[in-house]
Amino acid sequence: METLNRLATELVDEAIDFADELGLAVHTLEGDAAAIDFGVEGPGGIEAGLLLAEIQTAGLATIGTRLETAGVGPRPHVELSTDHPVRALLCAGKAGWELSVGEFEGLGSGPARALVAEEAVYDRTGYRERADFAVLAVESDRLPDEAVAARVAERTGVAESGVFLPTYRAASVTGSVVAASRAAELAVFRLVESGYDPSDVLSVTGSAPVAPVPDAEATAMAWGTDAVAYGGEVHALLETEPDDIEAVASTAAAEYERPFGEIFEEVDWEFEAFPRGLFAPARVTVDVVGGPTRVVGATSEDTLAEAWG
Repeated sequence: METLNRLATELVDEAIDFADELGLAVHTLEGDAAAIDFGVEGPGGIEAGLLLAEIQTAGLATIGTRLETAGVGPRPHVELSTDHPVRALLCAGKAGWELSVGEFEGLGSGPARALVAEEAVYDRTGYRERADFAVLAVESDRLPDEAVAARVAERTGVAESGVFLPTYRAASVTGSVVAASRAAELAVFRLVESGYDPSDVLSVTGSAPVAPVPDAEATAMAWGTDAVAYGGEVHALLETEPDDIEAVASTAAAEYERPFGEIFEEVDWEFEAFPRGLFAPARVTVDVVGGPTRVVGATSEDTLAEAWG
């Protein structure tokens, strides 16, 4: 199989080719890296968000939308399904690269992380790669400049001309869609974090509602996480039964049914102080091959309605 970054680059090429139709803007930086506006200066969109979620997972997931009730009325839901859960969701899609370059602050996700491979998940999975391209999706309220591209190139060992930085604000349509796409990822992450063997995760399907788009980045981050923690549903096919299946769902956290914005304010928006167990989908079905099927957790329409006003 091709490297994650090569697979993602093919999707980036598609985004560039159809930039006008998707409402994207392509900015070529001084060193020939490309910063692609998926929803920073522009509004983004549903289709742009779906393509970005596909880029983040290097094309190893099938992603689409459907309309269902969430909170007080019908809302789009993003559904993601993959038979390559560890590579697509943890080694590629997970948001784990904190970018701080001068005045620029952003959070990176996507396959470029596998070229650095310093996060604990790469030790658990044993996955690393080398490539001629680096694709890093960046959540930020400003577009990356040449200094940011140079930092990514240096860390990944890729020439600046091979660096692609699709970028979006949390407070954009694209940001809400990407947040909703993470239900399956968070379920797999919770499994692996609890000690489960990542190679025993065979396939995963997840869905979550697309949150409304607020004005503020902080509010958008809270609302997008509410979408998964209180409206996210996941089905996971596993090789062996987990020791602590309850921990896969957000209902295992003592803070369940409290909106994220309220809790974030209590801890002064310090991520490290936030209860990690709440970063999980609301309800999860686990099918063990040749073993039991169990359902844990519950969605909370009331909490979504409270969180989103």
